[in-house]
Amino acid sequence: MVLVGRSLAIPMAVMIGFAILGAIDDYMGVRGARRGEGMRGRSKALIQLVIATTAALVMNLVFDIGRLGIPFVPQPIELGVLWIPIAIFIIHGSANAVNFTDGLDGLAALISLVAFVAYGVIAYMQGQVFLTMFCMLVAGALLGFLWFNVHPAALFMGDLGSEALGASLGVVALMTGQWLLLPVIAIVPVAEALSVIIQSGYFKYTRRRYGEGRRLFKMAPLHHHFELLGWSESQIVQRFWLIGIFAAMLGIGLAVAGNP
Repeated sequence: MVLVGRSLAIPMAVMIGFAILGAIDDYMGVRGARRGEGMRGRSKALIQLVIATTAALVMNLVFDIGRLGIPFVPQPIELGVLWIPIAIFIIHGSANAVNFTDGLDGLAALISLVAFVAYGVIAYMQGQVFLTMFCMLVAGALLGFLWFNVHPAALFMGDLGSEALGASLGVVALMTGQWLLLPVIAIVPVAEALSVIIQSGYFKYTRRRYGEGRRLFKMAPLHHHFELLGWSESQIVQRFWLIGIFAAMLGIGLAVAGNP
């Protein structure tokens, strides 16, 4: 039962928590008082941090999850309570990174599908059967969703889906101990999030220095930059997906590197 609790209850609880938050944000953006805007950014970020903090504390203090796997190092390193702030950052960051990726038909779902399959393989090699089941069930659900989400999309993911997927992916990475590989396996969402951070930081810096804000990318997140370069929506989705597949294969290889 402990294994079931570790492998199913925690990622499912985080997924449900972020899904509810995303659903509220989506509803407020469509019909609420802040129609067209959704929840206030600070309020939403605070609630995300509360959920992420609760999950990190439960994983570390209750289920003693706090290891770090390093490629080419056979034995994982136990970080103890130092693991908690790292886990909070990963869950919160992963949720928002996948949310930034959800801008083109099929993009976030395809990238998430590949990432969950990759971590499902890693969990299976570690003998975490129930965590493998969770990853593959999410991947199967995404396949069904993609039937209606590919261009031209009949169904859209919204914050409800993207934040739930991103947060639970972060939890899965933490539970396998291979969270150092998350920026590799989820290279596309990480690049999307970094493009937003870099764009915002560069704009503020140039506004202070030169009196006018300048942009490093034509538009952020990154997929919009390539749209403005003339790439079609299908080209961006397919090429980002291919990059995601290659990165996932590389991540799986690194996860087993050095292990007997």
